[in-house]
Amino acid sequence: MAVYRDAKCKLCRREGGKLFLKGDKCYMEKCPFNKRPTPPGKAPSAMRKKVSEYGLQLREKQKTKRIYGVQEGQFRHYYEVAARMKGIAGENMLQLLERRLDNVVFRMGIGASRTQARQLVNHAHLTVNGRTVTVPSYSVKVGDVIAVKENRKNNKYFEDLKGAKLTSLPKWLEFDSEKLEGKVLALPMREDVDSQIAEHMIVELYSK
Repeated sequence: MAVYRDAKCKLCRREGGKLFLKGDKCYMEKCPFNKRPTPPGKAPSAMRKKVSEYGLQLREKQKTKRIYGVQEGQFRHYYEVAARMKGIAGENMLQLLERRLDNVVFRMGIGASRTQARQLVNHAHLTVNGRTVTVPSYSVKVGDVIAVKENRKNNKYFEDLKGAKLTSLPKWLEFDSEKLEGKVLALPMREDVDSQIAEHMIVELYSK
């Protein structure tokens, strides 16, 4: 699978807004986007020229892919599955992306970013309903319990998480920072997605 190895802050600059790919660093003054919000490799005179409708739709798709850290094939699959589901295709697609295990681990605060959350899943630090899951794209269901494995709780990273107060936990999730265990209370709704995503533009792009 293709892996992006360049500086992640370049992706924020390319999309013209913070994608929060670097965790806490994105909220600090030293965030590179604060110092240089211009697209990489472009002179100021070439920035932000008028973009076609197709160009806007493409950028929205690229931005959403980068927020959730998925490749084109995966993203297209999510759209195709969402289009077959009942309801609004765009909202269905966002729900499927939100239900990814790496995203849930990030939303619970176990990982500072989706990239870090994906690494924690890959390295077998977490369980779902008592079973080790190492697939970041695993789709959680209502009632699923996500927890740090017992033999990993003494790891310094997880020790530092114990007792931490979470300020932005979505209402569809719960997390006990003392037990290092969380639960999926409901499926995410459109209003639970805090990212500024215009999903209808992605649907229009794929519908052509």
